[in-house]
Amino acid sequence: MQLNNKTYRSPGQLISDLLSARGWSRRSLAVVLEIDETAVSKYVADKRPMDAKMALMLEEIFGVEAIVFLTLQKELELGQAKLVMSPDPTRAARALLYGDLPINEMIQRGWISASGIRDTKKVESELIRFFGVERVEEIEILPHAAKKSAANTEATPAQIAWLYRVKQIASEMLTCAYSPEAVRFALVRMRALMSTSDGVAKVPRILAECGIRFVVVEALAGSKIDGVCFWLNDKAPVIGMSLRFDRIDNFWFVLRHELEHVLQGHGKTGAMIDADLEKERADTGPEIADEERIANTAAQEFCVPSESLDAFIARKAPFFSEKDLIGFSRILKIHPGILAGQIQRKTKRYDRFRDHLAKIRDAIFPNVMKDGWGDVVPVEQ
Repeated sequence: MQLNNKTYRSPGQLISDLLSARGWSRRSLAVVLEIDETAVSKYVADKRPMDAKMALMLEEIFGVEAIVFLTLQKELELGQAKLVMSPDPTRAARALLYGDLPINEMIQRGWISASGIRDTKKVESELIRFFGVERVEEIEILPHAAKKSAANTEATPAQIAWLYRVKQIASEMLTCAYSPEAVRFALVRMRALMSTSDGVAKVPRILAECGIRFVVVEALAGSKIDGVCFWLNDKAPVIGMSLRFDRIDNFWFVLRHELEHVLQGHGKTGAMIDADLEKERADTGPEIADEERIANTAAQEFCVPSESLDAFIARKAPFFSEKDLIGFSRILKIHPGILAGQIQRKTKRYDRFRDHLAKIRDAIFPNVMKDGWGDVVPVEQ
């Protein structure tokens, strides 16, 4: 710190100069302050830390603001600490991991094995295993992680952790060889299942038969994840879903969205993570990324053909009766809840026909590889 064109590195240096300027001895200062001379000597030698009370007393005597003495004391302490403190390159990484990753929830869900978040050594070794890296600094959520990312750049740490859990489970699954032609035929088969809420139970087997690994993993808190499409290799597509909205319309829309990603070959260079895939995110406008617009259009057409939906809304708007909903869903051969969901999205009225949005988790859970809701899929450690 500079004062009167002179640089001081400690409060003791400043006190010594102030005494010299007045021609005072340390005993003189001790008498003025009414303290022991030994105490003054310790302050001058920087062997006693400057406190606020002494800084104020010196301000009264020498006219130098107390904050100057206190600032010099802090700078001295910081300099001394730097001399004795060993740098820890992993400290910043730990701050990001413990600050951003939902580690407590990952422990509770059985994704990583540790007694608690304070067991840092065990947590870090488990995170290294979970993310498949050699060092903590290589974990994907960290800014300096490898550029060859498995997830898109907008994904949050919680979403990336969820993705890795899907990947762990999918890597141990066995399916038939992947075939785009089989997927297109599967779409016809699945369309016939959409008239009832329990039709979803057959979906996992159908997808496995056409070479798609289908995994359901409960979303981590606050992640807002709906689904993901990625490839283990060029011949092994994976679809993961969270089923965070236990609704028949959301299930079929998200599933068809991810299936279109598979058919288009999306997700081979980086996972297509679909978060908050509701309302505006389900749009097909030009402001939506090309891959998502293509997938959204395919999903909407699969659930309810847009031409038929637009004609129905034009005839019935602004009043939609339950009788109209049920009648039109029978014509389309789909569950009324699927039509209700599409009407909600199209009209932006999410309060309509909510009683028809049937739950589907209980129907699909017995037949799908699922992780969460109290269950943990055993994977190779």
